Amino acid sequence: MSKAYMQTLIDERVGLKKQSEDILDKAEQEKRGLNEADKEALGKIDKRRDEIKETLKRLQDEAEEARIIAEEFATKEQTIRTAKPGTIEERVKLEMEGLMLFLKHRGDIAATNAEFRALQANSPTLGGYLVPEKFVKELLQEVDNLLFIRQFAEKFTLGPGEGLSLGYPSLDNDPDDFDWTTELQTGSEDSTMSFGKRQLVAHPLAKRIKVSKTLMQAAAMGIDAIVRRRLAYKLAVTQEKAYLLGTGVQRPLGLYVASNDGISTSRDVSTDNTTSAMTPDGLKNAKFSVKLGYRKGARWNFHRDGIKQIDKLKDGNGRYLWEDSTKVGEPDMLLGHPVDESEYAPNTFTTGQYVGLFGNLAHYQILDALNATLEVLKELYAETNQDGMILRYHGDGMPVMQNAFARVKLA
Repeated sequence: MSKAYMQTLIDERVGLKKQSEDILDKAEQEKRGLNEADKEALGKIDKRRDEIKETLKRLQDEAEEARIIAEEFATKEQTIRTAKPGTIEERVKLEMEGLMLFLKHRGDIAATNAEFRALQANSPTLGGYLVPEKFVKELLQEVDNLLFIRQFAEKFTLGPGEGLSLGYPSLDNDPDDFDWTTELQTGSEDSTMSFGKRQLVAHPLAKRIKVSKTLMQAAAMGIDAIVRRRLAYKLAVTQEKAYLLGTGVQRPLGLYVASNDGISTSRDVSTDNTTSAMTPDGLKNAKFSVKLGYRKGARWNFHRDGIKQIDKLKDGNGRYLWEDSTKVGEPDMLLGHPVDESEYAPNTFTTGQYVGLFGNLAHYQILDALNATLEVLKELYAETNQDGMILRYHGDGMPVMQNAFARVKLA
């Protein structure tokens, strides 16, 4: 679909938002609640806005996938053209064709089990070209595009032989302000500055997908990009849940989990919220509980149910807090900051529950270990004409500067 069509959908969504506001404003001006006709009209508007949002997300994903595939093959084609025979050319061809050849049951690939054949990234004779370091890097790049936290977090990578953990000192508390003094005095001794230690440990996880054998044989080129895309999607779902809700035990520590190792309860903001809903003042309290230095680059995060609630909120001057994006590629805004929507953010609107987050994701750190392996189950799904593929990945994540975040909490 063209960019012009996407812009048409965005314009329609903005117009629907205006219709919704007009209905709410009319009821407010007439000092009455919403009648049945209002509720029915708002329901239809909300449904259509959701449809448009989902369509835009799908179109953007398809456009990004097409861009990745086009760039990949343009680069490989150029490499082949300029390479000397028998060197880079041979390696590039193996990278492009290795996966498809294996899944077509061609080539001499060793196996220790007739049913489960494992390909190892460190052994060319066991399909090393199938899962080169480049494959894993490209997969993680696609995960970055799918997962908003990874797009803005600070990421570290451990390569083969570099272990599975990363420890580093952290500045937990800054020194107090300087003292105004005289020429011969040195000021008071500081006892506030303190250091701690953070450690990221690459915990293992795995995901499995099934791919049609017919697809493998019908696709002339590009099957490696298709498979990588599906593996990236599976990995992104798991990571997003962990980066938001992970307990920190054998998995990442999530932003919505109260912990002295990440974001403690001192960063919970519930003032002016009710026991069942967010309020304009409550959201402003969350925003301004974060210092200016961290607010630059800060973002909001909510479940779609929370966004629907915020969509109807006004500030003290009667202006709606929520701003729909008006151009392709631009995010929706709340109180001057971008909003990221996640199906895995909390959405239970009862007393004392977390319902949103405001913060600078540059202070969430992620560790990736490039010792990923890919296993291909050739015969297990033979009756359904499919091959199974399992990607094993090691990684971790945690917030490392709690003052860069504020969790929106109900009273």
